[in-house]
Amino acid sequence: MEKDIFFTPEGLEKIENEIEYLKTVRRKEVSERIKVALGYGDLSENSEYDEAKNEQAQVEERIAKLEMMVRNAKIIDESDLNTEVVNIGSKVKVKDIESGDEDEYTIVGSAEADPLEGKISNESPVGSKLIGNHVGDVVDVEVPDGIIKYEICEITI
Repeated sequence: MEKDIFFTPEGLEKIENEIEYLKTVRRKEVSERIKVALGYGDLSENSEYDEAKNEQAQVEERIAKLEMMVRNAKIIDESDLNTEVVNIGSKVKVKDIESGDEDEYTIVGSAEADPLEGKISNESPVGSKLIGNHVGDVVDVEVPDGIIKYEICEITI
């Protein structure tokens, strides 16, 4: 059985837009490359054809993966969220107890995670430790350098 994949409404829309782009634009581009490469003749020594066929396989694999994600998507309903407890969809401000540094994270499903944008997965070391906790709680997060103690300062939606 495939597991549920959590998405914000925006995250699911992004995936659906990528599927549409791959099906309508990329498939045609690759198909054209294959047609052009076929015009070069002997397929046994035709690297352009081989490259185009490999690219076609990659596009189809990506489409299949994204469609599977959509089939197993569970939308995070912001109306179900509250600011009392950290959950998927919450924005959490945390303070590193040792350094005093503050960070803000949005907890999202693994398919939507983008650490550079402050979106961390509910399955990541930090995300999984924050889920279910409240403002004022201190959580220990195991990282390669040891353990970081985070105090939850604020939970928003």
